[in-house]
Amino acid sequence: MGEADVSAQQPEAGQAARVPSSHEHASRPGDPEVAPGQGSPPAVGLIGRIHERAVFGRFRTEGHRFRHDPLWLSWIRDDDAVPPRAAFAVGRAVGGAASRNRVRRRLRALLAREAARGLPGGWYLVGAGPSAAPASFDELATATAALAARVRREAGR
Repeated sequence: MGEADVSAQQPEAGQAARVPSSHEHASRPGDPEVAPGQGSPPAVGLIGRIHERAVFGRFRTEGHRFRHDPLWLSWIRDDDAVPPRAAFAVGRAVGGAASRNRVRRRLRALLAREAARGLPGGWYLVGAGPSAAPASFDELATATAALAARVRREAGR
């Protein structure tokens, strides 16, 4: 087949393409208007984070301290801190980065569950010891519930 056998004219428009182009759907890559979503979904709002450095100094002087192995909690009552603000202290003694992150995620979920049940307003610093890494989710849930009950009792005084 030579060049003489091929038509130089474009064919007339037929039916639409079966696959839409990339800029017909905003979520597809290649769309300059919408950045792709990254990271975890937005927080539900049951607990907030502590960003102020001065608050961490207050934990040493004003914090009420509670322990329920393998966890400990330091709490500063502040009725204006609604939802409760929380930070987590999970050190290298707990294990490698993957273990520490798993413990931190579990503690965040458990504290959010306790906040949904009604935690007093304030600032919370929750820490974990080395025995938190091998602990099951249920064991951590029991320890978190015990700590939350002690905070509720202290708030009722």
